[in-house]
Amino acid sequence: MTDTSPADRPDDRTGTPVGTDRVLVIVPTYNEAENLPRILDRIRAATPAVSVLVVDDGSPDGTGDIADRRADADDRVHVLHRTAKNGLGAAYIAGFGWGLEHGFDVLVEMDADGSHAPEQLPRLLAALEDADLVLGARYVPGGTVVNWPRRRELLSRGGNLYSRLALGVGLHDITGGYRAYRAQVLRALPLDQVESHGYCFQVDLAWRAVRAGFRVVEVPITFTERQIGVSKMSGGIVREALLKVTVWGAARRWEQLRSLLRRSRR
Repeated sequence: MTDTSPADRPDDRTGTPVGTDRVLVIVPTYNEAENLPRILDRIRAATPAVSVLVVDDGSPDGTGDIADRRADADDRVHVLHRTAKNGLGAAYIAGFGWGLEHGFDVLVEMDADGSHAPEQLPRLLAALEDADLVLGARYVPGGTVVNWPRRRELLSRGGNLYSRLALGVGLHDITGGYRAYRAQVLRALPLDQVESHGYCFQVDLAWRAVRAGFRVVEVPITFTERQIGVSKMSGGIVREALLKVTVWGAARRWEQLRSLLRRSRR
């Protein structure tokens, strides 16, 4: 397990055991009618006490209807319907808002396509006993990627390396989307100011958490490429991440330079 823990982090926020009955797994969906029943079954089998919120962006393939039927049959499954496909980041922020309003202590991000194994969720929750945000990491010892084309993996590894160097954070998989937040982290972050999508959304929130002084740790996971359906990844999402990380990194360097100049004048 690796971590980044600034000296001024809120140290009274950690060390509290996580009860799974107050955990909400947020699963954004868009055209995941085939995958959704499978991932819900796996979540319920692996962690029966957690609750699940399906955030559906008006899927035309009936995903929302499937989610509604599961919610009718299981009081630990909930559905949030959105009328437009506004991106992964917006779906998660809507889910975070729902979870915080309903008093959940831990909020988990998980893909609907099976790439994030629900069977590994207990590992993330266990790490929260001494952390504020836990990232499921592919690129730390013990982490693996299954069935990804070599080009895709190299692109992902390169993006993570670039983000780590540009932003100055000690995280090896800051773009990963399998993660668990303590509720106080999300309450402290200005979620209404987050406009990023896709990979960039994940970078944005993790970096904000680090800068806010929260303890962020990484635990190894196995990431498996989806077997059913089409990936939502696009060139636009990659370009957005590259541009925004570059801008954030430049701003960080400029602030460091200004700080050095101020000290030199004293």
